[in-house]
Amino acid sequence: MNWLDKQRNILDFTLSSLLRRKGRNLALLAAYSFIIFILASVLFFTYALKREAFILLNNSPEIVVQRTVAGRNDLIPLYYENDLKDIRGVLSVIGRLWGYYYEPAVGANYTLIVPEDRVLETGTVVIGRGVSRTLDARVGDIIPLRSYDGSYMSMEVKDILSSESELVSSDLILLTERDFRDLFNIPAGYATDLTLHVANPREVITISNKIKRLLPDTRPIVRDEILRTYDAIFDWRGGIIMVIVSGALIAFILFAWDKATGLSSEERREIGILKGIGWETYDIMVMKFWEGFIVSLSSFLLGIILAYFHVFFASAMLFSPVIKGWSVLYPNFRLIPYIDPYQLATLFFLTTVPYAVATLAPSWRAATIDPDTVMRL
Repeated sequence: MNWLDKQRNILDFTLSSLLRRKGRNLALLAAYSFIIFILASVLFFTYALKREAFILLNNSPEIVVQRTVAGRNDLIPLYYENDLKDIRGVLSVIGRLWGYYYEPAVGANYTLIVPEDRVLETGTVVIGRGVSRTLDARVGDIIPLRSYDGSYMSMEVKDILSSESELVSSDLILLTERDFRDLFNIPAGYATDLTLHVANPREVITISNKIKRLLPDTRPIVRDEILRTYDAIFDWRGGIIMVIVSGALIAFILFAWDKATGLSSEERREIGILKGIGWETYDIMVMKFWEGFIVSLSSFLLGIILAYFHVFFASAMLFSPVIKGWSVLYPNFRLIPYIDPYQLATLFFLTTVPYAVATLAPSWRAATIDPDTVMRL
């Protein structure tokens, strides 16, 4: 009998042995798969959101310039554009108007923006789907916005942003510059911030330092800083989930270790019988390794598949509010399926290999005892 046939026979016996103890093994498989499902779901969801944020911010301005007064953000004069345009390497400078509007009727904060690429009529707005849901507003409806002096501005809904952009547009209200300034009493010649596009991305830090020296009352924010902030936020929120399930994870580790490092009397008797009919210690070690590997690999694959469907088809319904972070407006969106092979390999070696290896020590101890002694236990 060649080596391959021998391994196949050992594997066949291992599968039949697992089926004889299917009750215990199914319970272990369920608990094992659930833990991997939770861990994989957090990893998939966090990484997919970070990747989505990277894709969305990749086309954003390289530098955003804000004005600070007494450590707080303040309106920035538009004549600052002239100084910024004179900096070598700056392609364009654009003033932006945006802000937050609290709607007490639904307890939600909306983001109001004057768009650069959409022409609107005075008295009209374009809203995100989250705004549409909370206000029950449709195209043609009138929504009131309370201005700075307590009066109300009646705005007609001209359009609703597409569901494909809901990740970033759920809480958006787009309106004209005139309506925005009237709503918040922002005088002409001022903007919320300035955005800069630069010719060479490698010169962003240099240009940022020049802006600080040229306009000391401003704070330039580079795109890479925003990306690092999003990474930190999503990692922190993913860590919250990990902490929540850490109790269950520790309990499972103890349970799995106990099952892996301790053999029942039935298993010891089985090893004694195998030794008595001619099995070698090496063969028994291989059999127990295959047994642990089959259980851990099956749990890993089942947990990964369930996590994939949970995150990319069910929108991670179990813990998405914690990681997404919206208080009232929860965007309905489907993430683009993307899995980091490095994270998957790390999860595999941390959850599968240790359990498979842990089964070898007790099996070796039982396999080296005299068969008569083992079968009497």
